[in-house]
Amino acid sequence: MRLLIAEDEPRLLKTLIHVFESNKFIVDGVSNGEDALAYAETEEYDGLILDIMMPGFDGIQVLRRLRKKNITTPALFLTARTEVEQRVEGLDAGADDYLPKPFATSELLARTRAMLRRKDNYCPDLLSLGKIILNRSTYILSYMENTLALSGKEFQIMEMMIQKPHMIIPTDQFISHIWGWDSKVDTSVVWVHISNLRKKILALHAPFEIRFVRNAGYVLEEIT
Repeated sequence: MRLLIAEDEPRLLKTLIHVFESNKFIVDGVSNGEDALAYAETEEYDGLILDIMMPGFDGIQVLRRLRKKNITTPALFLTARTEVEQRVEGLDAGADDYLPKPFATSELLARTRAMLRRKDNYCPDLLSLGKIILNRSTYILSYMENTLALSGKEFQIMEMMIQKPHMIIPTDQFISHIWGWDSKVDTSVVWVHISNLRKKILALHAPFEIRFVRNAGYVLEEIT
């Protein structure tokens, strides 16, 4: 397992690297937010250990930028700030766990192992295609500064299309995925929801369209 550790206090960073390397991890260490972001963007890591209070970008800013790029590497925050508000802020930014300083080495290792076990099940809150962003927590679709709320079915359809951009999705695939394989839903119901999505994409002034391909299905494409 390969970890990236970002900690601006030199002695603690050296200690953390020693602890993890002694426990058979491969470790890279950095001391500021800019380097943490640059290293993490390579997506070569199984997990991130991030200090919140760092020069340049803080740990929360680093993680938010990574999640906006759909980089789903699990992350654990280390911080001396123990207030509930900061814990919530860190978790809302996309962190998997939070460990306040000072901490026991055994607890740090246990939490890191638990974080890595959850890696394959991680599901980012934000999905993006170009500059269009779908928030899985709020069902908000946004483009630049414009935002609109989606209904539950609109959200599920948009989620499928953003995950498969430029790929034709058959109507029956929407039905089986959203309503269930044994559903009696008519294809016209899918058309109604897609029609509403088209209007919302237009209202956002987003350069995207949902195109119907005869005898095939629907595809989400960027307008060039």
